[in-house]
Amino acid sequence: MVISNKNNFVVNNFRMDTIIGTLCGGIAGFLKCYIVMLTLRVYLTWFPNINFYMQPFSTLGRIADPYLRVFRGIIPPLLGFDLSPLLGFVLLTFLVDIFSSLSVG
Repeated sequence: MVISNKNNFVVNNFRMDTIIGTLCGGIAGFLKCYIVMLTLRVYLTWFPNINFYMQPFSTLGRIADPYLRVFRGIIPPLLGFDLSPLLGFVLLTFLVDIFSSLSVG
C-alpha cells in the first residue's frame, strides 16, 4: 500500500511542470530554427543561378521542401508568385507561440 501526502504531490507536480516547460521550450526553439531554414529556402528560390543539387543547398531543400509541398496548391499563384509558403509560416508561428507560452506558464 502506497501512502502519499500533499507535499509529495506538490513536489511531483512541480517536477512535471518543469519537464513539460523544458520540453515545450525545446520544441519552440527547434521550430524557430526551422522557420529560419524555410526562410533561407524561400529566399534562395529568387536566385535562378543557384544550383540546388550542390551542397549545402540540396540538404536545405531536403529539409524544407517536404513541409512546403504540403501547402503548395492551396493558394493559387498570384501574378506569378507562389504565396503558399505563407500558410506554412503562419502555422509554424502559431505553434511557436503556443509552445513558448506553455514553456513560460
